[in-house]
Amino acid sequence: MPIPGIAQPEILPVDETLRLRRFDDHYDFAFSWYQDGETVWLVDGVRTPYTWEKLGRMYHYLEKQGELYFIEALEDGAFRPIGDVCFWQNDLPIVIGDPAYRGKGVGRKVISALIQRGRELGYDALRVGEIYEYNAASRKCFESLGFRAYEKMENGSRYVLPLPVPRC
Repeated sequence: MPIPGIAQPEILPVDETLRLRRFDDHYDFAFSWYQDGETVWLVDGVRTPYTWEKLGRMYHYLEKQGELYFIEALEDGAFRPIGDVCFWQNDLPIVIGDPAYRGKGVGRKVISALIQRGRELGYDALRVGEIYEYNAASRKCFESLGFRAYEKMENGSRYVLPLPVPRC
């Protein structure tokens, strides 16, 4: 169980055309995402494409940290994977792997759904481990949802979003 004592949903709806599907250890379709130098640069700060082994290690590491999902978009009546995201209180790594979906608000919708999940779980805050300074799109996405930089890192900043407890 990725988050102790919490059942991860098989499907987490985002909107009528987007959903998050629980990681099922089948990820051959994702390999091409991590062959793209620009994608890898935004994720890791290097342009070296992933090997099959590195992709597997990454996914297996993430599934032990939190709730790992594939982002799926509805196309021609069926959902297909377009990216991945991992949800846990101390990080929210997200990749829109299919370039056709970048810059269209998908990341913002996905992170919004995960903020709601954090509220439902009673979290007092959500954090992002680091967003690289040169990853302007990611910084803009998280900042537009209320995340604020709180600690400078070597290549970027850590971000936090307080989740105040609602008053009765």
